[in-house]
Amino acid sequence: MSDVVCVTSSALCGEGFFERLKRIAESRPYAVILREKQLGEEEYFRLAERAMGIFEDSGVKLILHKFIAVARSLGAKGLHLPLGELLSAPESELSGFEMLGASCHSLNDILAAESVGCTYVTLGNIFETQCKRGLEGKGLDFLRECCNKSHVPVWAIGGISPENAAEVRAAGAARVCVMGAFMKSPDVGALVRSLER
Repeated sequence: MSDVVCVTSSALCGEGFFERLKRIAESRPYAVILREKQLGEEEYFRLAERAMGIFEDSGVKLILHKFIAVARSLGAKGLHLPLGELLSAPESELSGFEMLGASCHSLNDILAAESVGCTYVTLGNIFETQCKRGLEGKGLDFLRECCNKSHVPVWAIGGISPENAAEVRAAGAARVCVMGAFMKSPDVGALVRSLER
């Protein structure tokens, strides 16, 4: 099974977004986090409903982002939240998801996410990345320390590429998350295969 996770950003997509999602589904990464931060709740609902249809029979896990009510109303199995929103959400709203994740940037963040029942966390940014230009990467030693002390799987994010993915795994990351390359690559299948090596 793949350990590669796609994080979406339709703003970076050079073609129709749903066509790109179909190509991603065919490339069979482990999961897709549908992270469209620019959308309001109603727009996100419509996009997520259509995306769920694309991924339904693909074997790829689709994880919705930010809007708890949308995820619950669509019967989504996965939900990913900014840490602050996770910690402020009523426990009853977080129940029933097979996968519950949070965006973390420190070991303390991870411990807080664990305390409310997250099944995984994303941790970044590991390397400098185009979407956060000028923000220095936290590095592999930081990743290694967090992975060693975390009780849930850590999914590394930020500047991960085929050239450094093996180092990220060696530092303890359970999965590698990639955004820009998934949105822009002319051959998504080749991208996944190169990240899996």
